[in-house]
Amino acid sequence: MNLKNILKKNKPIIAITQGDPSGIGTEIICKSLLKAEIYEICNPLIIGSSRQIKNYLVQFNIKKEISIIEDTKYVTGNKNLIEIIEPSKYKNTNFPLGKVSKISGKASHLWVEIATYLCIKNHVNAMVTAPINKESWFLGGSEETGHQEVLKRISKSDYVATMLVSGRLRCMHLSTHKSLLEACKYVTKENVLRAIKLTDFHFKMWGIKNPKIAVAALNPHASDNGLIGDTEQKEILPSIELAKELNINASGPYPADSIFNSAIEGKFDVVIVMYHDQGHIPIKVYGLEKSVSINLGLPFIRTSVDHGTAFDIAGKNIANENSMIEAIKLSVSLSKSKGLNI
Repeated sequence: MNLKNILKKNKPIIAITQGDPSGIGTEIICKSLLKAEIYEICNPLIIGSSRQIKNYLVQFNIKKEISIIEDTKYVTGNKNLIEIIEPSKYKNTNFPLGKVSKISGKASHLWVEIATYLCIKNHVNAMVTAPINKESWFLGGSEETGHQEVLKRISKSDYVATMLVSGRLRCMHLSTHKSLLEACKYVTKENVLRAIKLTDFHFKMWGIKNPKIAVAALNPHASDNGLIGDTEQKEILPSIELAKELNINASGPYPADSIFNSAIEGKFDVVIVMYHDQGHIPIKVYGLEKSVSINLGLPFIRTSVDHGTAFDIAGKNIANENSMIEAIKLSVSLSKSKGLNI
């Protein structure tokens, strides 16, 4: 059944954070909200700066009105409106474009916190995040390095992980923002098993009854039976065997230079990767413009674009909004328990 027909009578409210106002977040959100299909499947609610959005609409002669609301009960889903919850603290702020900024860091961090609380209180059905800048957050006084840390803190979640999705290819990350040296040390039986269990739990929750989970190796050629390192034999393989004892359909470890093609061909539902670039590179080569990030382990749904703030093109109206559109559509699908395929 078509997703649009399923949701026509019961559209979820999707909170969309504006991201760093010095970047392309405003542009990709506004472009996405020009698509009729977005309003057909959800009621989008922006958490951010009405002034920034209005400036964009005026500059590029876009015929949409802005409606500032104070409570989610006033969300209408009117396709002619951009509905915004705007904290008064940054209501009249002129944010600089195209550069790292303390004020942009403070504002974007606050918007993420607000959206998170809306999710926890069940005032919205899911949240979608535009990109933030870690350096701006740091200048603004935050020690948190990204969205995931904020969401984990506020939701009091024990274990939160990142999965990237682009079409058939899904990469669940054992770790993300760790140096390569730290990431290698993080590959332990306990951590790999925990990632396998979390992945299995979410995929089953999304309607995939017996998800086929591939586990990537850390070393070249999956270590060639211990000739090139021993992490596979000592840490990864034992975790897979333990997962099988729990009736989880996990297998591997598979050489990282070949496993992703198998996943794209449909032989696996997801690949668990051992570190940041092992998962990000295949996703971005396979389908950068439509790739989406999802957090697993949270008590609510959060999806995100899979790109940065792009300061170099901010304000030029040339940013591609496809990742934002896909992130919104996926958040809707997951919020209605319709799985990963839209």
